[in-house]
Amino acid sequence: MTVGDQGASPLRSPAFRRFLLAQLVSATGTAMAPVALAFAVIEQGGGARSLGIVLAANTVPALVLLLVGGVLADRVSRSRILFLGNLGAGAAQAAVAVLVATGTATTAAMSVCACASGAAAAFTTPAARGVVSRLVAPGRLQPANALIRVPRNAVKVAGPVVGGFVVSLAGPAWALGWDAVTFAVAALLLAGLRLAGAGPAGGQRAGLVAELRHGWAGFRSRVWLWSYTLSGTAVVAAWLAGYQLLGPLVAERSYAGAGSWGLIQGAFAAGLLAGTFVCLLWRPRRLMLVAVVTSSGLFLPLAAMGLGLPLLWVLGAAVVAGAGMDVAVVAWSTAMQQQIPDAELGRLNAFSSLGEQLAIPLGYLVVAVASAYWSGGHILLVCSAVILAAGVANACVRDVRRIRRS
Repeated sequence: MTVGDQGASPLRSPAFRRFLLAQLVSATGTAMAPVALAFAVIEQGGGARSLGIVLAANTVPALVLLLVGGVLADRVSRSRILFLGNLGAGAAQAAVAVLVATGTATTAAMSVCACASGAAAAFTTPAARGVVSRLVAPGRLQPANALIRVPRNAVKVAGPVVGGFVVSLAGPAWALGWDAVTFAVAALLLAGLRLAGAGPAGGQRAGLVAELRHGWAGFRSRVWLWSYTLSGTAVVAAWLAGYQLLGPLVAERSYAGAGSWGLIQGAFAAGLLAGTFVCLLWRPRRLMLVAVVTSSGLFLPLAAMGLGLPLLWVLGAAVVAGAGMDVAVVAWSTAMQQQIPDAELGRLNAFSSLGEQLAIPLGYLVVAVASAYWSGGHILLVCSAVILAAGVANACVRDVRRIRRS
């Protein structure tokens, strides 16, 4: 393990600085990509149906291959996986950029590229979550996790705005091309980490199914882990359905439309960034309990919009929710890195992430059915209640309250 002094700042580690720089570079492209992709689909004559197909093509491989990615993250060099995965994602985005620039983009062709990008993410996600514990000392994991969130959250504030300007001035191909370049640069930076594989000593490895079974046994044996994953599945489903799907519709009907929705999104992003700095200053001992309580704050903006409160109240609720969400992510990441052996980290992260991935279509489907019977405001209140109830139930789990900083 490449770690420094227990009391030293993570930034004193050259390897950690390299990893942090890779995250920053990649985030600048990733923040612009959704805007560019949406307008690329529109330019080639597609609508909501075409965009939905392309997005689904990106999501399905992640669901199918995520557990395989977790096994590989525990078998081979995580830096090699990140290098190859970022190269693959960059190649896919470059192909889309070329198709859009030459006017030959079709829904089918863009879906193939999206599928390749989703497959790459299935392998890089578990690997990336197991890198930080290899780069810094155990006592510096929380500040390291918080520092990684700084560039991601900062770019979330400005990235969509910059992406919108790039798309409007130069076209979506340029924004997609920049995303491809950032993937390539990040790949080269990550290749320099040269992390060894996390497999068992002596080279004795079980088959894929056996390792998945072992990972599942480890996941199931940790009550704090599977209970948080179960609760998180409900929270993510309710949050995405309420915020991403219904939020713009309610903003259009009850507030000032796109302008108000942009302010709400900006407030949430600002809250995320504020939460990052909270984590740099505050080091709670009960990591899992803090993660549960702070993530439950997501119910606030949904409840505020559902009740039709004034926009200032919604903005305040969004800031608090964003700050709480980022504190939860950092606390959760730190708990995983401290409580789970490195050789199992990839698989257990994959099992946990699978619940979040399954929540996305689940939430959208439930809202699609419910919208035929209830108004958007009523569904937002139900979603906020689900988030709050899931948080309270998870906080009552004794194992969750027992997990402390090591």
